[in-house]
Amino acid sequence: MTDDTCRDDVSDGDDDEREDRGLVELARAGDAAAIEALVRRHQAFVFNLAIRMLYCPQDAEDATQEILIKLVTKLSTFEGRSRFRTWLYRIATNHLLNMKRGRMEPLVMSFADYGRGLDEAAELDLPDPREVPVDVRLLVQEARIGCTSGMLLCLDREQRLAYVLGEILGLTDTAAAEILDLSRDAFRQRLARARRDLHSFLAGQCGLMNKANPCRCEKKTRAFIQAGHIDPKNLLFARGHLRLMREVAPARCEDVDEYSGLGAEIYRAHPFYEPRDLAARVREVVESPGFRSTFEV
Repeated sequence: MTDDTCRDDVSDGDDDEREDRGLVELARAGDAAAIEALVRRHQAFVFNLAIRMLYCPQDAEDATQEILIKLVTKLSTFEGRSRFRTWLYRIATNHLLNMKRGRMEPLVMSFADYGRGLDEAAELDLPDPREVPVDVRLLVQEARIGCTSGMLLCLDREQRLAYVLGEILGLTDTAAAEILDLSRDAFRQRLARARRDLHSFLAGQCGLMNKANPCRCEKKTRAFIQAGHIDPKNLLFARGHLRLMREVAPARCEDVDEYSGLGAEIYRAHPFYEPRDLAARVREVVESPGFRSTFEV
């Protein structure tokens, strides 16, 4: 069975596509409620794509808002030649590939640098539960998610995007290639390189990937706090009871080796984040006199 027989495209089905297109037509006619409905339907996926590309939730929220504003202002260019979601995600990926570097990207240059940083972080006992404002288990989860999310930054943007689309968000090769304006073979090759580099590093460093490595998340947590990588008063990733990526995004159906499947599962066990509702903010920006005069909306 190929991955194309498992899922036909980015959209969940024809009903979703019909609803999207109906909202597009209403939005084009000036229906503000339809614009907000489109934003709310797609903001979570865009945010989850952005946060895995940029690491920092604030950067991801800013990028998501910018992408959703582009969605609204470019609606007139949607010709219906592809599914609406494919069209939107092409806008999102182009934005994320071409935007200025996020605040975390300059800090991670290579897997070798990242590995040295992990090795140099002291292995310490967990903080005293009486001295931190949250459950210690949440701090360990923050360390685990933050550490593995940081590893994604060791991939260049093109490889990172291929990995996020194909492995984490579960898009088909056909859909991801169309979004990135690549041939299917070119996308598969890019994904294979990203998978090889990332999973090789995980296999050598991470106990979640290779049981021969001791899992060091607990032992590194206190050092991460001391270094400022974790703020117990402001957790970035461990936000309580959220859905997991594997519960939202379909699994890829192509055959992969044991390490590849396990490596992808590490990331698919990360939370699927529900962003702050941006619909009203996007509408406010787009309808502001300055924006409308500048962009002739």
